[in-house]
Amino acid sequence: MFVGITNTPRDYPWGSRTAIAELVGTAPSGGPEAELWLGAHPGSPAVIVDAASVGGFANLAEWIAGAPEVALGADAGSSDGAEPRLPFLMKVLAAASPLSLQAHPTPEQARAGFERENAAGVPADAPFRNYKDAYPKPELMLALSDTFEALCGFRSAEATRASLDALLVVDADLAGGALAELSMPEEALAELSPIAALRARLVSDASLPTTFEWLISRGDGVDVLIERVVAAAEAVVASGNTGLEFATVTSLATEYPGDPGIVISLLINRVSLSRGEVLYLPAGNIHAYLSGLGIEVMASSDNVLRGGLTPKHVDVPELLSVLDFTPLPVPYLPPVALAEGVAEYRPDVPDFVLVHAEGEHLSVDYPLGGPAIALCLSGSFTLVGVESSVVVARGESVYVTPSERALTVSGSGELVIATTGK
Repeated sequence: MFVGITNTPRDYPWGSRTAIAELVGTAPSGGPEAELWLGAHPGSPAVIVDAASVGGFANLAEWIAGAPEVALGADAGSSDGAEPRLPFLMKVLAAASPLSLQAHPTPEQARAGFERENAAGVPADAPFRNYKDAYPKPELMLALSDTFEALCGFRSAEATRASLDALLVVDADLAGGALAELSMPEEALAELSPIAALRARLVSDASLPTTFEWLISRGDGVDVLIERVVAAAEAVVASGNTGLEFATVTSLATEYPGDPGIVISLLINRVSLSRGEVLYLPAGNIHAYLSGLGIEVMASSDNVLRGGLTPKHVDVPELLSVLDFTPLPVPYLPPVALAEGVAEYRPDVPDFVLVHAEGEHLSVDYPLGGPAIALCLSGSFTLVGVESSVVVARGESVYVTPSERALTVSGSGELVIATTGK
């Protein structure tokens, strides 16, 4: 069964005013349009275009709750007694300015945190609540804009120290920024410059947790450090240095003046995705989307532990318990080629996979292990299952029930399909 779905973009202030409308061919609202949700998450469930076709249910959340055996399949029941649910959510995301630094819990952490806050009587809508549900929130991002800018995952202490060395060269307390000053003993440098003091803290990768905690907690000297890092980064950028981390510091200082996340950004990998590249952000990975247009697919959850670049609640102890401080390369997710112009992105979780098709005269057969959502970004595609078929054009999306069992996809343009990883 193919069910047409649609939705209205969410108007978070960091959203682009034009990118989503230009992508799907709608009239812009005039305000920010940050995320277009296609899924059954209660925060913004997709609207069913023809409610009569599914017995009068207005949106996906209502249909799944009222007829789970149809919407999710005969095995929709849960062995742990939880309500039947669509395990993934697909979004079109358009960031004109940075989102908050954040990380997400493991399944075990999410379940324990949710139960703990329930037992403590924390209201479900409390702004200081960490766990809105009992589920993890791994996610991937497919870049649709020419570049998609992000921070993701801790980098090595050595790499951050190299960036701090470039800032030290122009730091005001170092005798006009003479390179020779860097040959001073580290302890002496640390007494002269808060930037050098930060570098002295980062003696190894093992010092990342304590350094991060000092920064996010606004420990002694952090406010002055932020001012000096921003001033030094501005001078480095003005000198012609093209390092993305320094431009990021100056940009974040404009958006979030005085925020510890400005300095924390130097501890994190700075990545510029090209169109068609994919990031995968597992539990514990600290990240922030900075700008760009993309398709985000995630486990359907609201559990976000914030770590800066936000006026919202930051629970430092809980964030520290969730973060993975292991330095890693940028977590690109490589594609698996299914056919000419068709790639699958399959992370190491069962909640979701993403299929991306782009080109002329494409054709692929794709088996389904559960429900799916398809969105046409350009051109036109025919989707044929074992029970029925549908044609989707630019901006149109459909929900596919598991009863279709497999999809034969053909057409020209660009199409994305999110489904379960089973």
